[in-house]
Amino acid sequence: MAEDDSTTESPEKQNLDDHAFAALGLSHKVVRAVAKSGYENPTNIQSQAIPVVLEGRDVIGSSQTGTGKTAAFALPVISNLKAHGKLRCLVLEPTRELADQVTNAFRTYSKFTNLKTALIQGGVGYGRQIEMLNKGVDVVVATPGRLLDLHKQKNISFKDIEVVVLDEVDRMLDMGFLPDVKRIVKLTPRKRQTLFFSATIPSEIEYLAQWSLTNPFTVDVGQRRSAAETVNHCLYPVAREQKMELLLRLLNDMDYQSVLIFTERKLDAEVVARKLELNNHEAVTLHSDRSQRERKKALDGFKNGDFEILIATDVAGRGLDISGISHVVNYDVPRNAENYVHRIGRTGRANTEGDAITLFAADEMDQVKGIEGYIEQEIERVTIENFEYAFTTLLQKQEIARPVRRGRNRGYVPANTMPFNMKGRRR
Repeated sequence: MAEDDSTTESPEKQNLDDHAFAALGLSHKVVRAVAKSGYENPTNIQSQAIPVVLEGRDVIGSSQTGTGKTAAFALPVISNLKAHGKLRCLVLEPTRELADQVTNAFRTYSKFTNLKTALIQGGVGYGRQIEMLNKGVDVVVATPGRLLDLHKQKNISFKDIEVVVLDEVDRMLDMGFLPDVKRIVKLTPRKRQTLFFSATIPSEIEYLAQWSLTNPFTVDVGQRRSAAETVNHCLYPVAREQKMELLLRLLNDMDYQSVLIFTERKLDAEVVARKLELNNHEAVTLHSDRSQRERKKALDGFKNGDFEILIATDVAGRGLDISGISHVVNYDVPRNAENYVHRIGRTGRANTEGDAITLFAADEMDQVKGIEGYIEQEIERVTIENFEYAFTTLLQKQEIARPVRRGRNRGYVPANTMPFNMKGRRR
């Protein structure tokens, strides 16, 4: 489809021709959307992957979280699709939140085209999704389970699919989705472009890539096991029964914009949120026991600033693009060392700096050692002044004392005066 001739000589067109994303070969309409979104220069994975995707080649893209993987495949796919027609692109995501996020990205980047993108996910009714499909869409972003349900009901056909994108493939592996993914890929035409994008490419995924991709071009940006260089991360040793008290003290002392707190268990996320609310913090939870409507409301409220603190399990640890998170706090040390990198990657995104704090008790030392071995780096231990630490073997060693930046006073209430005492509690 030809570009609008009326814009070819305009000053805007001239400026867009000089835009860094235009040099990658993207269409004028896509570059215009990128410019409107405020992006000036492509990231490493974008600059390497976009020209290859535009050529129609299969791609395996791997880079640290927060490096712009979504735009690395969405921008060239939109450029190649050009105009509204049949369903030609299928994007698979492991979680509903990621599917929603990627759908919004496609709609943003295609705003100056007439392409239509549909979100297909579980947790909501079928009616609206079937209605969108019947009206005609060019791109479907879906979670595997709901997509297979709609295919069984003959509400969607894959016969015209030209591009299949498997996003956050390692997370799909973790969640047990690979059998469903293979079934879906088998239903698409053999002659297609297939794109893999993920933070890591474990051996099981390499096998899937060999099965589904043809002569793929590999883009591997950065060390897969390292924390982003824009994140300052440290460990705060503390007795388990004092974790909440220390968290409140840190929040009271920190100068923060928004904070993402991770817990291992859904119940603990709710307990932490309740205690924060008792201490005048606007907090909300995100985990798998909440309905899709509740999860969307929580995520939107956090993004919009209605809530200053989001407490989540690892459902939010992968791929979610939430801008402006100044601090990530691991209330519990993650059992999986790889999850540590993904969690703290929620801050320090888009070349901005962020802080990541991990509270750890004596019984979490093995997990800490596993993380340090995984990232091949010793993480700084930190204690804070004028905090009455309970005895723990962790504090017998010489620790580094560092003042915390002073922030807003929020009416701190000592943990031992609050209900829901966590003393002696184990995960």
